[in-house]
Amino acid sequence: MKVIGLISGTSTDGVDAALVEITGRGLESRLRLLRFSTYPYPRELRSRLVRLTHDGRVEDLSHLNVYVGELFARAANRISQEARIPLNRIDLIGSHGQTICHQPVPFKMGGMKIRSTLQIGEPSVIAERTGITTVADFRPRDMAAGGEGAPLTPYLHYILFHRPDRPCLVVNIGGISNITFLPSATGLTNLFAFDAGPGNMLIDGIVQHRTNGRRAMDRGGAMARRGRVHERLLSELLRHPFLNRKPPKTTGRELFGLAMIERVVRRAKVLRLNQPDLLATVTAFTARSIARAYETFILPKGGAGEVIVGGGGTRNLTLMRFLQEAFGPIPVFTFEKYDLDSRALEAMAFALFAHGTIQGEPNNVPSATGARRAVVMGKIVPGRFRP
Repeated sequence: MKVIGLISGTSTDGVDAALVEITGRGLESRLRLLRFSTYPYPRELRSRLVRLTHDGRVEDLSHLNVYVGELFARAANRISQEARIPLNRIDLIGSHGQTICHQPVPFKMGGMKIRSTLQIGEPSVIAERTGITTVADFRPRDMAAGGEGAPLTPYLHYILFHRPDRPCLVVNIGGISNITFLPSATGLTNLFAFDAGPGNMLIDGIVQHRTNGRRAMDRGGAMARRGRVHERLLSELLRHPFLNRKPPKTTGRELFGLAMIERVVRRAKVLRLNQPDLLATVTAFTARSIARAYETFILPKGGAGEVIVGGGGTRNLTLMRFLQEAFGPIPVFTFEKYDLDSRALEAMAFALFAHGTIQGEPNNVPSATGARRAVVMGKIVPGRFRP
């Protein structure tokens, strides 16, 4: 099958689209990336999405659900054109959508324990605009089975990186960082994965805050490279309670979004930190929170022979340097060592999940999410071109 995977992560910077050819099924699936592109969101949409996660109105939620769906459909059309493969030759679309709220910690309501998550980007719009059967809304089924609905990418990590002769740690750095430990033992039940803490979210948010939105990110880690890590502020950041919470665990803007960005900026003013020093410190925070997660929860299980890093964070060279320093003698590589595009993996994952849904294959990882059992995730919206 030829499948398009679509996602916009917690960084809310645009739509990642991957066109993938998939053979086999389940854990025997094999993927070949045919094309990958990122289509940036309009600046106004980015700011509206961030506001929506904090104090949005229900009317905004309804409108943006359809608007984001239109942008996802446009991304699917564009990736098809760029790959020179007509839409009627593409079998399936898997869309993660845009996460607006993710509440994996249960709370009691009506005598029941409730977990919830919400992704927008209406799949009916995607199916109608493209004619392609679209699978979306993957997280809720895992949560209904008692899981946290994340992380989901460890399923693909196992297919791509598991080796019976060498345990490894796979790190994905998007807005949030998550890690997957792949021991040499075979099978998903031995896999161990969870969110480690902030990825690019805090770094990007501070850049946007300090430049009044003129810059979206610290491109290449250039500003952080000019600064010095403020160890006192770093020590304070590393006391964040999420870092010591036992897995399974996931997080998002609720913990590391606007409220934390504003707290860190206020604290930096008290400490009289300039912008390069502040960015160096929060960049080190991302790296050390990943290393601490490894030392606390994975090293007692035997440790890894190598660290393989993907996601947008790999383009931040200062962050990558801090990671190598934090992991010491353990070598740190990017996905490119394995002829994979670091930026494309999450979009590829949702192409794979859609493929599993259509095949009736369970596609969550209970040892990562905490679900009671393996389930088939995703909701199917038929298109004109059936898989």
